[in-house]
Amino acid sequence: MINPFKKDLLAHANPEKAIFLQRFFKTGKGEYAEGDVLLGITVPNLRTVTKKYHAKLTLDDLEMLLHSKEHEFRLAALMGLVLKYEKGDEKIKKTIVDLYLANTDFINNWDLVDTSAYKILGHWLLDKDRSVLRQLAQCNHLWNQRIAIVATYAFIRNHQFDDTIQLSEMLINHKHDLMHKAVGWMLREVGKRDQSLLESFLKKHHKTMPRTMLRYAIEKFSELERRRWMQRG
Repeated sequence: MINPFKKDLLAHANPEKAIFLQRFFKTGKGEYAEGDVLLGITVPNLRTVTKKYHAKLTLDDLEMLLHSKEHEFRLAALMGLVLKYEKGDEKIKKTIVDLYLANTDFINNWDLVDTSAYKILGHWLLDKDRSVLRQLAQCNHLWNQRIAIVATYAFIRNHQFDDTIQLSEMLINHKHDLMHKAVGWMLREVGKRDQSLLESFLKKHHKTMPRTMLRYAIEKFSELERRRWMQRG
């Protein structure tokens, strides 16, 4: 079933769009996604085709697809894993989480992480020990670190904020802009639900946190409040 799935995906490839996406996802020499291969398949088309096939694809099929050199094939594989996770029982969910953690080397761009981390790993950890997130955050691996912080979005949506705050403090001095954006995004989501908690974090860290992180965190504040925080930062 994997070959018909790939064939259907390839029918939506757009070489002109692929050229734009190669630049957008920073696939050039020395960039964070150096060498990644883009096909120019839009996300809506990826979702449509994945929904069509996911029930017939095995976890082995999806893991094989996740190992593809083509970016959109990896994204489709993660979409398929999310769908299977959402429909699976506890045993299937655990198998998918284990597969996910064993294959983080292939979850190697921001859209791949953001599509899957909180829907699989974050959801799984809602009622479980979360030390794996500290392990991911502490390793010297950009995408594992992004997985760790984005996974906490599942907690935030359930009004559990401690892990996001703790991981944000762990990652606050990260050198990469993609982590500044991810941490700022999660802090913003906390602030949408508990602004006083976000303001407490900012009072402690606003002078030293990266400007991009601060800008993302305060995005939902009023214009006046944003200006004040940026000036203070």
